Parts: sequence; C-alpha cells; structure tokens
Amino acid sequence: MVNVIIEVSKYLMILFMAFYTYLNFSYFRFRDSWGQRKVCRRQNVAMFLMHFIAYVILYLKSGNPQIVPFYLAQVVFLAAYIGLYQMFYRNRTGILVNNMCMLLCVGWIVMARLSFDNAVRQFTIVSISALATWIIPLVMGRAWQLAGVPWFYGILGLALLALVWMVGNNSYGAQLSLSLGGFSFQPSEFVKISFVFFVAAMFYHSTNIFSVAVTSLVTAAHILVLVLSRDLGSALIFFTTYLAMLFVATGNWLYLLSGAAAGGCGSVLAYGLFAHVRVRVAAWKNPWEDIGNQGYQVTQSLFAIGTGGWFGMGLYQGMPYKIPVVGKDFVFAAISEELGGIFALCVLLICLGCFLQFMMIAGKMQAAFYKLVAFGLGMEYIVQVFLTVGGVVKFIPSTGVTLPFISYGGSSVLSTFILFGVMQGLFVLKKNDEEDYEQTSA
Repeated sequence: MVNVIIEVSKYLMILFMAFYTYLNFSYFRFRDSWGQRKVCRRQNVAMFLMHFIAYVILYLKSGNPQIVPFYLAQVVFLAAYIGLYQMFYRNRTGILVNNMCMLLCVGWIVMARLSFDNAVRQFTIVSISALATWIIPLVMGRAWQLAGVPWFYGILGLALLALVWMVGNNSYGAQLSLSLGGFSFQPSEFVKISFVFFVAAMFYHSTNIFSVAVTSLVTAAHILVLVLSRDLGSALIFFTTYLAMLFVATGNWLYLLSGAAAGGCGSVLAYGLFAHVRVRVAAWKNPWEDIGNQGYQVTQSLFAIGTGGWFGMGLYQGMPYKIPVVGKDFVFAAISEELGGIFALCVLLICLGCFLQFMMIAGKMQAAFYKLVAFGLGMEYIVQVFLTVGGVVKFIPSTGVTLPFISYGGSSVLSTFILFGVMQGLFVLKKNDEEDYEQTSA
C-alpha cells in the first residue's frame, strides 16, 4: 500500500509543481495588484499541497517520528513569513516571496531525504537568516546613501577574500571558508553582494576611462585572490557579473569584447596553473574514461538523472547518496533522480522567473545606482544557477558552486536572503515613489 501511495504521490507533486510554475509566469500577464495577488494565493495553495505530500512520503518511508514536528515547524515558518511580508510590506512583489518559499521547500524536502540532521540544521539557518534579513526592504529606502562609499565595499570585500586566501580552510582543493568561534562561513558569498555595490557606486559617479580602469583593476584584484584561493566558481561569477555591469553602464562593445577575450585567456591560464582545474575539465570532456576516479561524480550524476527520467523514481526509491557532495554542488541530480526531470525543469523555471523579476525591477529603476545594483545582483543569481546546473548535467565543467536556497550551506542561504531582500527593497522603493508621484499629480 505504501508503494502505491509513493507512486501516486510523485505524480501529484509534479502536478502541483507544474501548476505553481505555470502561475509563476502567468503572474506577469497581470498589471493590477488584485490579479497578481490572486495568482500568489493560488501559488501558496499549490506549494503547501506539494509540501504536505512530500512529508507524508518522508514519514512513511523513514518511520522517523521527528518528521511530523519538523514538517509543522516548516508550515508555521512559511505561513508566518508570507503573512508578515503581506502585513509590513504592502508594496512588496509577492512572486519573489513565493518563489523564495517554494525553493526553500524543495531544499528542505531533499535535505530531509538525504540527511535529517542536515535538514534540521538547514531549517535553523533559514529561520535565523530570515529574521536577520527581515528589515532589509525597510532600510533600502535610504539606499541612495550607499552610493557614497564605494571604496568601503571594495576594500572590505578584497580584505575578506585575502584573509581566506591566507588562513582559510581547505575544501576539495580550494580555500573557501573561515572558522570563527566554532562556526565556519564562506566570505565570498557575502563579498558577491558588496562587490555589486562597489561596481554600481563607481559607475554611478562616473563611467569615464579612468573610472573604468580603476574599477577594472579592483575587480581583477578580487578575481586574482579568488583564483589564488582556487575558488574558481566564485571567480567566474565575479568576472561575468562585472563584464555585464560594465556593458550596461557604458554601452561600449569594445569593453565587452576585450573583457570576454581577457576572460578566455584567464581560463586557459587557470587550466595550465591548477591541477584540479585540469581534473575537472578532463572529467567533463570524457568522464567515462576514468569512471572510478576523476569522472565518478559526473557519471553518477548522469546515471541519477537518466534513471529518474521525466517522472522520477519517487522519494526514497533512488540512490542519490552515491553522488559525492550531493547535498551541495550536485543537489540538482538528486532532485532529478527521485522527483523527476519535469520537477527539476520546474525548479529551473522558477529560478528563471526570479531572474526575470530582477531584470524587470532593474529596468524600472531610474537612478543609475539602483539600476546597476538590481542588474548586478540578478546576474550573479542566474550565473550561479547556470554554473551549478551546467556542471551537474555535464554542459560545462563542475565549478563547485551551490544552487541558491536549495543546496545545503549556511553562507549560501544567508547571502541569498540578503540578495532577495535588497531586490525586494528596491521594488518597494519604486512602488512607493510611484504612489507619491500619483498623489502629488492628483
């Protein structure tokens, strides 16, 4: 009987996930707030139903009585988070709040399947991060003052990255984290945000050749330290984001093309300098040649995706634990295996919906500083999603970055909460300005 329930449940989960994803894009058809809120309410229903079905299966298969209070705690968190946003931020963008919650739900489900202890820790981190970043949309009303101190962001970010390079903890061949008081955190996750503010503030003040040269040098310093720390995934995110922001700020194709050429040369240099880069490239080119060693992670990921097919094996029916670092870098493979290719594609489409919302916010901002901040953060988000999923499906070599809100990791969760909080604050700021203008005109 349990097997029948599991088999039916996976189709119901896909159905609710697909319906949620459809609503995610139908939201953009509505210009009135009433229509958008109606879509968001329907999304909430689909999300809670999908979440409930998943935890019924987790309870039936694991037999762990702690699953029930853990599920109830998540329901309380989701209801409180959505409700408080509605109460305190009248001009919020509801689609971003919903997408945050849905991605968190997917992450909790996968983590609870892989390791209940890690799932509990992840939930605790999410709760603390949500509380700590709750005020960000409110303080963004004074965001214009942040444009006055570009060198604060640049020097602080560079100092943190340099500290990791000198005394950071080594993980899979790269120096990624710092330990403090028994806790470890990954500074590059937060420097990504300060870096966007630095570039936006610099180009807000000037886009002449001198300003571009200075900003490019500081950017190169950030990337160089990351390369020396062998954190090449983050280095690629920084480089791509800067190149896109430079082009948006100046509209100069020469900068874009010369930057792309420099990036290509840098990739070749990194390949020659670092053995672990050569290993990842070799595993990407032909993982089957050394399936027991260098290509093991990629091949297991591809096996998992292929085994799952379109509809998945069902929770607890696959073997995601065979994939090394499955809870972090390769979590997308675990989703594909047990929840199915359709479900995994829906996750990607939700991430794409977030990116489109970010770009719409950037397009609506009139001040160059706000526009560049929104655009830069949006680029960082979508590039990170691309690098994670691209490495899992063997589209590109693995870069060791996480899938935002889904992968296990405290620094990634907190930094993504900050990113979404800043974007939400910019949206609220723009809506408030529009209302003030309409009242003044009337």
